[in-house]
Amino acid sequence: MADTKRTPDPQRVAFLRTLPLEAKERITGEEAEAFIFGEDIPESLYEKIKDFLQEEE
Repeated sequence: MADTKRTPDPQRVAFLRTLPLEAKERITGEEAEAFIFGEDIPESLYEKIKDFLQEEE
């Protein structure tokens, strides 16, 4: 049986909350859901948030 109760990643949820309003307004629900549940994020979402991401060293 598939796991229907997915848990959002708290760090990813917190990240989305820190985005400026104009960035949040451009993100679709589908993109946000993929991001917070740790799925591969759509290229369209990456393009919208890439300026806010910090590169890991």
